[in-house]
Amino acid sequence: MKARDDQITSKTGYRVHMPDDDGHIAWSARENATWQTLMERQLALIEGRVCQEYLDGLERLALPLDHVPQLADVDHVLKAATGWETAQVPALIPFDTFFELLAARRFPVATFIRAPEEMDYLQEPDIFHEIFGHCPMLTNPAFAEFTATYGRLGLEAAPKERVYLARLYWMTVEFGLVDTAAGRRIYGGGIISSPKETLHALSDTPVHAPFDPMDALRTPYRIDILQPLYYVLDSLETLHELSERDIMGMVHDAMAQGLFEPRFPPKSLSA
Repeated sequence: MKARDDQITSKTGYRVHMPDDDGHIAWSARENATWQTLMERQLALIEGRVCQEYLDGLERLALPLDHVPQLADVDHVLKAATGWETAQVPALIPFDTFFELLAARRFPVATFIRAPEEMDYLQEPDIFHEIFGHCPMLTNPAFAEFTATYGRLGLEAAPKERVYLARLYWMTVEFGLVDTAAGRRIYGGGIISSPKETLHALSDTPVHAPFDPMDALRTPYRIDILQPLYYVLDSLETLHELSERDIMGMVHDAMAQGLFEPRFPPKSLSA
């Protein structure tokens, strides 16, 4: 059982762990301690803030508290629930690969975890963001179907169309809110895996707008700030209904209409 050589990610210098021939990844004691810190912190923060579908998925996954989970254990639960599984990837991946994986119901997971000094913000999504933030929602049929549909559409889309599709993904899968009988709740993985965003998203600071796919497609965003705007679903079934609509037709309409004015200050170069 020989471990493969690890690889350095392209931008941040994080070392991506390669699985051995049995699919097992050996995580260090420091990395497992980081996972435990992140888990304990986020589990305390999300109580009363995330939707029940996420909590149900988290219970099904039964993620370990004191060590980074093995992808095979996550896959076992996802396959039984919605036919999904994870795919080990080296951090950020090309659009083509990303869409191919989603279309095949394989969710990309970068096999590195952030350093203790970068607990709150990371340029590239790590295993905590992907597993804790996203995988519980992939046990939900409506969310899982929308994500697979998104992958199929992106696979066939032209580069300019993909830029608009990315905005739809950002405003739903990454940073979506949903109204429930218990109140407004979080379902987006980009919020759920971030302590600052978890508190910010449901505060009085950002704008909450009813979800409209055309609006989402036309909304600029930046990846390096707390979001100034969140779109709110009536229910998660809205995503399933959206997956059956002509999303690419909406993309073309959004391209014709152009983007809304940004709700954030520009960077040195706008994102």
